[in-house]
Amino acid sequence: MDLALLRTFVAVHRAGSFTRAATLLGLSQPAVTSQIRTLERQLGRPLFHRRARGVTPTAVGDELAHKAAPHLDALLRIAETERQTAGALRTLHLAGPPEFLTLRVLPALAPLVGHGQTLRTVLAADSEENLAGLAAGQHDLVVTTARPRGGPFTAGALCDEEQVLVAAPYWAALVDPEELVAKGAEALDGIPVVEVHESLPLVTRYWAAVFDSLPGSASATVVAPDLRAVLECVRAGAGLAVLPRYLCQDALDHGWVVALLEPDVPPLRTWFLVVRTGSLALAHLARAHDRLLRAAAHW
Repeated sequence: MDLALLRTFVAVHRAGSFTRAATLLGLSQPAVTSQIRTLERQLGRPLFHRRARGVTPTAVGDELAHKAAPHLDALLRIAETERQTAGALRTLHLAGPPEFLTLRVLPALAPLVGHGQTLRTVLAADSEENLAGLAAGQHDLVVTTARPRGGPFTAGALCDEEQVLVAAPYWAALVDPEELVAKGAEALDGIPVVEVHESLPLVTRYWAAVFDSLPGSASATVVAPDLRAVLECVRAGAGLAVLPRYLCQDALDHGWVVALLEPDVPPLRTWFLVVRTGSLALAHLARAHDRLLRAAAHW
């Protein structure tokens, strides 16, 4: 059986689409369709059900993928090892929110540059857009707080991020801690809110977890789509915000901002490391993936 046909078949099986598989393989969509038809003729059985949006595997297709994919991945791993031994390293393409990539991911991967690895990043907070780019082959690795469900992805937990309710000392002095515990979010009425989006995603999640309520009709006084900008606005006295502890810990230590509440069980947000299924057979990607997992154990 032609290995090129099997490689195309596995790509379609993982991508769930002839078009996405064609992009990943660097082939035209008609070429992928032709190869799948050739393989189906050789086997005498259909491998996919054609749907309005993509394809789903038949029972025969699932069985073939289960048998063939591990061996194809192993061959790819051998080829990549030989390629990198010869000195040709692939560029690693990353995507994720700007502050997390800047302060966590890129510093963890920076030592790989000393071994010849090149990096390219897309700093974008839109998880859906980043995952679409991953599926289309534009990115190799995505970090996101939105765990993908289905699709051609393999996702694993990277780390948990503690969320902290903070404000500048001026605003903190107006909040009675006992009243905040007794009344909950009501005690914060009148303090402006700084957020990353008009929908108040971080405040809403914090209010639900800690106060068992929603912000109601509250709106943001300042909206900045980068948490570093949110922190600087809070530090300058623009209002309160919910920020990850890793980002605001230095400001807390210096007294530039104050934690308005220290709940017994602080709300957490989980980060996920996402790759295309099967792509960890690529040595440069597996190396970066492993390095991030090891670094995240200390975050």
